[in-house]
Amino acid sequence: MARLLMLSLSGLSGIVAAAEPVADGVKPLTEPVSTGNILQMLLGLVVVIALMLALAWAMRRFTGFQSGASGSLRILGGLSLGNRERVVLIQAGETQLLLGVAPGRVQTLHVLEEHLEQGRGEAARPSFGDSLKVAIKGQTS
Repeated sequence: MARLLMLSLSGLSGIVAAAEPVADGVKPLTEPVSTGNILQMLLGLVVVIALMLALAWAMRRFTGFQSGASGSLRILGGLSLGNRERVVLIQAGETQLLLGVAPGRVQTLHVLEEHLEQGRGEAARPSFGDSLKVAIKGQTS
């Protein structure tokens, strides 16, 4: 893409050079450091940087979408323990894992042998903390 842009910009400089009068069929030599060359280089640089920013924005904007099919990895719940620390319950296939998540680190805290119940609606479902206490208490006794 950048190569195509540079070729089109070099074509513009060829048009400008062709418009200049030529004496006896001899093309004038262009200086390597001329105002036209510097402007062409800066214009190409601005276009490339703009493309990079647009692609970064698009990647950030559209990577949040997930496919409609349910995958084998799901987040079932989470609980904040501090400013940057969380406890997260995930289901990987048939296994439920309790993970501790901190900046730069993810650690398995517990593997649940019995699945936590998923209720329908907020009234039927206990809070994540209550479900976690019951599950861990059942595992240790």
